[in-house]
Amino acid sequence: MEVREGAVTIEVPEARHGASEGSGDGVFYNPVQELNRDITEAVLRTVADDCETYLDAMTASGIRAVRAADAGYAVTGCDIDSDAVDLARSNLERNGLAGEIHHRNVNAHMHEHRHDVVDLDPFGTPIPFADAAFRSGREYVCVTATDTAPLCGAHFESGVRSYAAVPRNTEFHAEMGLRVLLSALVRTAARYDIAATPVLSHVSSHYVRTYLRVDGGARAADARIGDLGYVDHCQRCLWREAERTLIADPTTTCPNCGQSTWTAGPVWLGPAHNAAFVERVAANVTESFGTAAKARDLLATIAGELDEPTHYDQHRLYKRWGEPNIAMDDFLDLLREAGFETSRTHYGGTTFKTDADVTEIADAVR
Repeated sequence: MEVREGAVTIEVPEARHGASEGSGDGVFYNPVQELNRDITEAVLRTVADDCETYLDAMTASGIRAVRAADAGYAVTGCDIDSDAVDLARSNLERNGLAGEIHHRNVNAHMHEHRHDVVDLDPFGTPIPFADAAFRSGREYVCVTATDTAPLCGAHFESGVRSYAAVPRNTEFHAEMGLRVLLSALVRTAARYDIAATPVLSHVSSHYVRTYLRVDGGARAADARIGDLGYVDHCQRCLWREAERTLIADPTTTCPNCGQSTWTAGPVWLGPAHNAAFVERVAANVTESFGTAAKARDLLATIAGELDEPTHYDQHRLYKRWGEPNIAMDDFLDLLREAGFETSRTHYGGTTFKTDADVTEIADAVR
């Protein structure tokens, strides 16, 4: 079947919903990931003055490579499936575009070749490809993770194994997953004296997507390691506290309600995006994108998010308080009137970030 995305048309196998391209079970195309790919093209157009070459690490149907080539990049794709390689080459030709598609293990390719932008979009965890990606990427490494249950702590042992961190299944589980992923990626890059700095991140449709700017130098890598730490969290009253440190010193009893607490980490506690960069990306979302309106709304929300390491869910708070919730806008206005910063987040319609703690939130809005 033919599919049109952005300004290109490609041939794909019969569309089926799933996790990502590169599932390892035949050539794969996931229509649910169109938002991911639309934002990726907008990012590529945003950084085009600094970047010329692009690697689609698990090319599958070649959709990412084709869209990158259409955006003006010299593209390379890799896949271990010979049918995928043939299809990706055909899709480039179908659109009158040039590119190199290799039938090869992408880790071997990345260890031997450098690219301005390296894009990892595997089925499941990206960690088996992360070391090679940071050795290959000159300017940006873009990463999708679809194993959200391990990342957020719902599949605890798998999360510990894959990400060398303790994830916890909290009410801010989507952001937990993002920050566990960022921690693993930052630590991986730092092994090679590379500083990986997230400039845009989002959690959408059961996947995590992040774009990291990479810079060389041990001192810069050390600075990124300095943004790692631990989050203590109370499941009863939703109190939480984050501390930048490499040595966990957990608060075992909630100072607010006396309940035993959970500790997660090491997680990324620094900014998950750069607001100015996100706004530039939004300006490069074109009407040809099938998810243009959704992408702009998402990016606008992300650009406005406070730099706080966790978010709250208003409905969860009111459930804990045993009270009916008030309108979200009124709720946020009360926090601001009490002198606290606050913002909505992209994690859900009733989620917000604030510099108030859980007791200060209650005092401000009840």
